[in-house]
Amino acid sequence: MIIGRYRYLTVAVMALVLSGCLSTQPPAPVDETHPTVEQPPVTPPPTVPPLPDISTGPEAEPTIPAVPRVRTYAWSSAVNPLISKMLLTDGVTAGGVLLVDSVNNQTNGSLNANSATEALVDALSHNRTFVLVSAQQLAVAKQQLGLSPQDSLGSRSKAIGIARNVGAQFVLYSNLSGNVTTPTLKMQLMLVQTGEIIWSGQSVVQQTD
Repeated sequence: MIIGRYRYLTVAVMALVLSGCLSTQPPAPVDETHPTVEQPPVTPPPTVPPLPDISTGPEAEPTIPAVPRVRTYAWSSAVNPLISKMLLTDGVTAGGVLLVDSVNNQTNGSLNANSATEALVDALSHNRTFVLVSAQQLAVAKQQLGLSPQDSLGSRSKAIGIARNVGAQFVLYSNLSGNVTTPTLKMQLMLVQTGEIIWSGQSVVQQTD
């Protein structure tokens, strides 16, 4: 019985010794040839909000420049009655040479005064009272006086000077004044020799649009 107890004690002592050896073992040596590198903390990339999808949105309409309005007028309705009255004027002789000056625009806006001049020439070309100075004669006279073919006479004195150059006895001077929406056409028939105004008349021109 005593031998058995010693045997158990011996086993217990050996177990304690072994456990003490294990607990007192030195830590594993550090491999200095391969030092441990601490990894920096990983910072997550910033979150970028997605761009809105504009491929399916409405397309922008291209900007179209505004087209300026072109006014048209009833020139003949205003011109013909005036011409009829002018032909009845005392001092107007059949066969007289007449220079038709270009109509001058003196309104408060823009309009095509050439259309008014064409209406005047057209109305006078159907009468048997005057012989009109042709466009070719007028161009030659302007060149002789140092004026460009596109030059509008613009003044009574200049118109009379051109008329004398082409041998005309009469000058028809005309202008447009007032509001451009309803301009007033004023006409004056002058004697080239004296510059006297022997007839004048006016009429309001209506738009056709």
